[in-house]
Amino acid sequence: MPKKNLMLKPFFLTENLESGCDEAGRGCLAGPVTASSVILPLRFKNSLLNDSKQLTEKTRKKLKVIIENEAISYSVTHIEPLEIDEINILNASIKAMQECVVKLNPKPSAVIIDGNAPFIPKRGIIKKGIKIFTEEEIRFLSTLPNASIIKGDEKYLSIAAASVLAKTYRDEYMNRIHEEFPMYNWKKNKGYPTQEHREAIKKYGVTKYHRMSFRLLPEQLCLDL
Repeated sequence: MPKKNLMLKPFFLTENLESGCDEAGRGCLAGPVTASSVILPLRFKNSLLNDSKQLTEKTRKKLKVIIENEAISYSVTHIEPLEIDEINILNASIKAMQECVVKLNPKPSAVIIDGNAPFIPKRGIIKKGIKIFTEEEIRFLSTLPNASIIKGDEKYLSIAAASVLAKTYRDEYMNRIHEEFPMYNWKKNKGYPTQEHREAIKKYGVTKYHRMSFRLLPEQLCLDL
């Protein structure tokens, strides 16, 4: 049973245009890491909303429509495997959330993210990958008040909403590429390192959607590249 969301709070840093961010797919062997950022109205309430991992697929789909209709603003970003391999999965997860934030309109006055990784790494914003931030975007992101909150998707409505959108949009992505490579059964495993997925990698090799910087097989056998 999903946890009740009676304790989920509307904001952490400010009640004015605070954005919540979360990602999905960080531990997968294939497919993108997907992030979302959501600004909810201050009086937004929903008895179903919680961390997406605690919800059924049916409930997530229902909430996706509600969030998209009622949010002040929301955005979603996919970071593809090639970029993940270039900048590593942690940087890709943070960059995906940063890209989401700069897409929001109106711009947020603060951002809260799920987890313990800083929104702005000590080394600064990464200037690699498909999306290269402009100097104006870098200044905006670097000066934006932010906080990282462990299990934030179980504590704050906006992060929980972002969790739902990140998960549902990524699932839709994996369902589409499943049609291209059905032998990996991504429609079911969503790219996660299940035994079935790894057996398929062993049998059929890798695809353009696999993350080559990841340990695709437990024993890391030679793959047919």
